[in-house]
Amino acid sequence: MTSKKESIIQSIRSDIVGGLIKSGQKLPSIRKQSEKFDCSLNTIISVYQELENKNLIYSRPKSGYFVVAQEVLLPLMKIKRIDFASAAPDPSSIPQNDFRQCMNKAMDLFESSIFTYPDPQGLLSLRQEVVKLFHQQQVFASEGQIFVFSGAQQALHLLSGMPFPNGKTNILVEQPTYWGMLTALEAQKQTVIGIERTPNGIDWATLERHFQSNMIKFFYTIPRFHNPLGTSYTPEDKMRLAELAKNYDVYIVEDDYLADLETNSKADPIRAYNGASHIIYLRSFSKVMLPGLRLAAAAVPDSLIPLLQMHKHTADLSTSVLSQGVLEIYMKSGMYAHHAKQMKSLYNQRIKKLGEISKRLLPPESLYSIESSGGVFTAIRLPGSDTEEMVKRLEIRGVDVLPADRQFLSSFPKMNLLRLSIIRTDEQDIEEGIRIIAEELERVQHIQHTSSSRKPFIWL
Repeated sequence: MTSKKESIIQSIRSDIVGGLIKSGQKLPSIRKQSEKFDCSLNTIISVYQELENKNLIYSRPKSGYFVVAQEVLLPLMKIKRIDFASAAPDPSSIPQNDFRQCMNKAMDLFESSIFTYPDPQGLLSLRQEVVKLFHQQQVFASEGQIFVFSGAQQALHLLSGMPFPNGKTNILVEQPTYWGMLTALEAQKQTVIGIERTPNGIDWATLERHFQSNMIKFFYTIPRFHNPLGTSYTPEDKMRLAELAKNYDVYIVEDDYLADLETNSKADPIRAYNGASHIIYLRSFSKVMLPGLRLAAAAVPDSLIPLLQMHKHTADLSTSVLSQGVLEIYMKSGMYAHHAKQMKSLYNQRIKKLGEISKRLLPPESLYSIESSGGVFTAIRLPGSDTEEMVKRLEIRGVDVLPADRQFLSSFPKMNLLRLSIIRTDEQDIEEGIRIIAEELERVQHIQHTSSSRKPFIWL
């Protein structure tokens, strides 16, 4: 555990390097700092001496301590960043030469299609490859039930705005959930209802009440490696969801965006549990392939095909032929399966490391959804802390995190969560980043303890 002196040094250093205390500015007196940090005068004297030795501050006889000039601080301000915020793959993990070869081959094979408007539902040859991929996940659909989209965001936007065969109009979403879905719903001014999802799942009585009474068109869920929690539903949960959907004529949009990273061969999607009539199974390819290709695919119930065909056609006539061709060649060649296997191993190793380090360094009350079963996200809780202030302080120290506030509906209570992603971190970054987060949490806890333990003035 960090000593009190080291914690104070780091706090003042962060304020200086982050610009909260400006170059040339005078620091508070030793007595004032002693009161602020609830420590002895000798501790602050030692802290100031240490900061002076590090060339961060200097003393003026009978005047106090001041921050050094900005040009002296500049090298310190260029600190390495630890990226816990990004959700896009690290370019260094993508086999760009393989994609370039597939792109060149696609130009040759699909040259004639580039000059036409092909099927809005997607190239037939690609849909046949998607059928094979989905079968591996126990999603048994025909090529006629497969739709190719210009990214999962397009699919969510279309599904949110179009009518459904059940004639219902309201949409139910987990809270928190993927922010892109919330923005799509907000843009289209849909009536949205939230249901809390915790690391233990959802409240089934509440869910059934919504299905029964609130005219739910569809329920949007991320059953596997939830964003931002990182948790997954159990097989029993998935089976129950499929049954409730059929019983109450509610569709489920199953966002299985990280299916390629699953390490448990027995972890099937909701659609696999006799849910073909009411489950829209959606897969993105952005976490394994280049996000810029903008590709996703869905298996939809027969009842939805005519409506979705019409709305997809009005949205973009057709998804990029070139992008579809690249994905088809990548899948047929076996490169997709090979790369997905590598990504699964890499991300699984990192998420396990994140879980191990977090459990060792973070306070137990912050371990909200730490687990090591796979995926790329997890969430930590900031009990009693201001999320915005914590994000700023971590940014000053070179750690980028994502506050989960925007992953909640505006009407839903926020939970003071930070989402951590391991997509662009290596194991060394993970350990260093969690250590810094732990130090900042300890600093906040110390300040709160000091404030609460001070005796109030009593005026006589």
